[in-house]
Amino acid sequence: MKLSIAILGTRGIPNYYGGFEHISEYVSAGLVKKGHSVTVYNSHNHPYTANSWNGVNIVHCYDPEYLIGTAGQFAYDFNCIMDARRRKFDVVLLMGYTSSSVWGTLYPTGSTIITNMDGLEWKRSKYSRPVQKFLKYAEKLAIKHSQYYISDSRVIRAYLQDKYCVDSRYIPYGADLFSEQERELFDKSEVLKEDYFLLMARMEPENNIETILEGFNNSSSRKCFMVLGDTSNRFGKFITHKFKNDDRIQFKGANFDNSVVRALQNNSYLYFHGHSVGGTNPSLLEAMASEALIAAHNNPFNKSVLNSDAFYFDNAAEVKHLVENVQRHDTERAMVKNNLKKIQYQFNWDVVINDYEDFIIECYRKQKDGKIIEA
Repeated sequence: MKLSIAILGTRGIPNYYGGFEHISEYVSAGLVKKGHSVTVYNSHNHPYTANSWNGVNIVHCYDPEYLIGTAGQFAYDFNCIMDARRRKFDVVLLMGYTSSSVWGTLYPTGSTIITNMDGLEWKRSKYSRPVQKFLKYAEKLAIKHSQYYISDSRVIRAYLQDKYCVDSRYIPYGADLFSEQERELFDKSEVLKEDYFLLMARMEPENNIETILEGFNNSSSRKCFMVLGDTSNRFGKFITHKFKNDDRIQFKGANFDNSVVRALQNNSYLYFHGHSVGGTNPSLLEAMASEALIAAHNNPFNKSVLNSDAFYFDNAAEVKHLVENVQRHDTERAMVKNNLKKIQYQFNWDVVINDYEDFIIECYRKQKDGKIIEA
């Protein structure tokens, strides 16, 4: 069965922003290779301006976020939804619900509606209480107006079952194993192997960047600490100012060159992953696939992916302890190998794309038959 599929809810592909854009790249191109007609909606401000990418159709919709801030996201999603109504896709896949579920009554009535339910957005500390309250409401609307659901984490799947009594299909993100070609491409003169710590994240409080850097700042380590992420927002400016006197901390800005990021992860002494809210985080999987030794914030999302194959921290004192005490011997090498096996057999892009195709087709068939499916 070959379907016409639209992917909404992202800023667009190729990825210049985050997780949903990242997975939309792989899933859209993968579904095209399987013979489906796939359309991804891009913000008109997206740097990629062509009308197709790797066989995927691109629709550029007006996005006023650059003019009016966050409210522009709601206008952008409205524009995408209204355009999708006219095109009569077989399936509409919504990546997230933050600014789209308020338009739930406008979702295309002739299309099968599937929503990837994202992480627990209302838990993000960057949001004020009124915004967190709204996000809980948006979550309820997404449940109400969608027909089927995807969870990228087993923790999220259990939450949706407990909170709303809905079944969702667990489909995580994926990653590609670090290849020999990537090893050869990396210029070893850029950095000394294993002579630096690394973190890569959006500059947001819930990513525990301040905690990680404070722990390192208080340590006696002589290594440097590379920070990848756009620091132009309010929190990013706060972080760079707070640690400006520590010459060991190097803010490198955002980098969307995947080969460079993966090489940096591969060569790091210890990769810090501070994300505390959300599902299966793409940057964590990339670090695992790039053979990084990982120290992760101690929370159910990270532990459901890493299990015992990582070091964990809750606070700056524990970060300091890791920075000063972690070694790279047989036990640590085994942790890296175990994470590689997870990527190879569990968080594999071919498996992820197949799971998306199977679920999309299953949902479409059952919706047309007027039946409810069990995830």
